[in-house]
Amino acid sequence: MGTFAAVGVLLPFPYYYWLWTKPQAWVNLCGKHKDPSKVMAYVSHFLKLLQFISLFSVSTLYWPPPLYFWPLFGFGQFLNFRVYQLLGEAGTYYGVRFGKNVPWVTGFPFGVIRDPQYAGSVLSLCACLSWVPSKYILAWTLGYVFMIHLESKEDPATRAKPISRLQFWQLYHAIRGWMVGSCSLSQFFSFS
Repeated sequence: MGTFAAVGVLLPFPYYYWLWTKPQAWVNLCGKHKDPSKVMAYVSHFLKLLQFISLFSVSTLYWPPPLYFWPLFGFGQFLNFRVYQLLGEAGTYYGVRFGKNVPWVTGFPFGVIRDPQYAGSVLSLCACLSWVPSKYILAWTLGYVFMIHLESKEDPATRAKPISRLQFWQLYHAIRGWMVGSCSLSQFFSFS
């Protein structure tokens, strides 16, 4: 059960890494008629469910939780809610990396807490330390630390450009050709 839980806890981070470093590939994969941030949100929610199932598999639950649970979990979830409220789906799910215009936000908690969404997530995880072995909380937290480091070094030149109508049809024909075996998968991701 321990290996399953560890893999499940770390499962989303290679996906996030790929999206952050190869946003154009994701935009191309989503195509012209699908919002890459919305599709990312769907996949992320599924991966989050797998993370929770993984943690639950190694948890020892009891009631009531320790007193420190409520302020840590409550403030952590408040930060997550507030970030989503201010940034919206596009801002939360890498919209700027996918070529969207996401306005700069300065309202609380931005400007007060660095990386407030990650801070809120870590607080929520720490609230569960009495139920979940610390090595899984630490692994999940290290995944967030890795993403904070990666995202702090963003190069605007690597942002995706919205897919054009021509690129959409090229993608369509590449997928169609790939499915019937007349083109290689490398053509699937090679658009200029």
